[in-house]
Amino acid sequence: MLSLQQKFALQQKLSPQQIQYQKLLQLNTLALEQRIKTELELNPILEEVLDEELELKDDDSSDETLDTEEDYDSSDDEFELEDYMNDVDIDNDRLNRSRDDEQTQPIAPQRTTLREQLVEQLNMLDLSDEEVIIGENIIGSLDRDGYFKANLKKIIKELKLFEEIDVTLEQGEKVLGIIQTLEPVGIGARDLRECLLIQIRNSSYDPYYSYLAEKILTDFYKEFVNKRFDIIEKEMNLTRTTLRSTLDLIQKLNPKPGEGNIDEVESNQITPDFLIEKVENNYIVTLNDKSMPSVTISQTYLEMIDSNKRRRKMNERDKETHKFLREKFESAKWFIASIQQRRNTLMKIMRAILEKQYHFFESGPKHLKPMIYKDIADEIGMDISTISRVVNGKYVQSPQGIHELKYFFSEGLSTDSGDEISNKHIKELIKEIIDGESKKNPYSDEKISKMLQDKGIHIARRTVAKYREQLKLPVARLRKEL
Repeated sequence: MLSLQQKFALQQKLSPQQIQYQKLLQLNTLALEQRIKTELELNPILEEVLDEELELKDDDSSDETLDTEEDYDSSDDEFELEDYMNDVDIDNDRLNRSRDDEQTQPIAPQRTTLREQLVEQLNMLDLSDEEVIIGENIIGSLDRDGYFKANLKKIIKELKLFEEIDVTLEQGEKVLGIIQTLEPVGIGARDLRECLLIQIRNSSYDPYYSYLAEKILTDFYKEFVNKRFDIIEKEMNLTRTTLRSTLDLIQKLNPKPGEGNIDEVESNQITPDFLIEKVENNYIVTLNDKSMPSVTISQTYLEMIDSNKRRRKMNERDKETHKFLREKFESAKWFIASIQQRRNTLMKIMRAILEKQYHFFESGPKHLKPMIYKDIADEIGMDISTISRVVNGKYVQSPQGIHELKYFFSEGLSTDSGDEISNKHIKELIKEIIDGESKKNPYSDEKISKMLQDKGIHIARRTVAKYREQLKLPVARLRKEL
């Protein structure tokens, strides 16, 4: 039986402008720069300003910004065409740069990936067309650390089946051997032992120690991995000094020729999104946006819109043109407003972090306080999701170095004195303890736990083990040295 029912429900919907703002909020400086350039290509109403540096209005004096997700009302931010047409200070509506003359980090030039470099080296060798093709397939099969874990027989079989290229297994092995001697040496090895052996055999180290290192990796690899140095010393009849020199040689080798990023473009540095400088006794926060394109509404297109608007009669083509330009105008003004609001939001969050973690910027990592997203959200009156978007993937350069914003957020625990201590501070203490231990008798996780408890920090052994693993420090047995 059909019936009519009245139902009340609360729903939250995001406008296209809010979605655009949220997406821009997530971008770091380099990604935003590319996003602005893309928008300049897509929207004819926007144009880049190529004249002298523009001065920003003070952040605190700007009231005409987009509201946050929680209290946004599109009616509060209406822009009229006449506001742009008659405003002699139209420069103020541009995407402006920082008013501080900060020094920006130069952007590393575009480079090829390591995989592409290997293919280039391969093509410079005197190889047949078939051997080059099998070589390219081998290089394409390397994992991110540069190891060849694929099945060579399978690759050769697929080449014959799908590309009608007949390559023997001997040719495949020959090309693989050649690839392993390309730069970096050891690339294309099938396991760690082979990788280290290739580097030793193609190095210019002392022949005697190279021979001993090769023998250790060939005959005593298991003992070497498990640091059973006493067995190696006894079986090879070596003195402690000779064994130590041989192990030092092995430790100079590269266990990951691909460096974990064989497909990534080489990057020399991180471009920070914020710069914090200490001037006298005050810290100054600026956005590292000096190289950002500055955009404005095109006066030419505004005049076209105004001209169409004043016409008494418009044909269908004129109506379509006016509608198109009006839509682009709306998109442009919201894009500029979103960029400005993004800037204001980023500055608010960074200043709040600076205030909360003031002692870190003054004295270093040991003074990092426990802090969660909610602390900053409550401080500046924004939603936790907004803090998360800003913090993710953005960096700040300060007198303490370059840190990701997520670095400043951590949980903590109470000490016997009643103070709150950050888990990052605990990691620093664990690292200090391990750095200061005797390498002949390194501390176990249980011992480190007791040492921290003696300092009033109650932490379980399994937590010490977790923090040690996050610091990429091996267990006590593997930290043992001669």
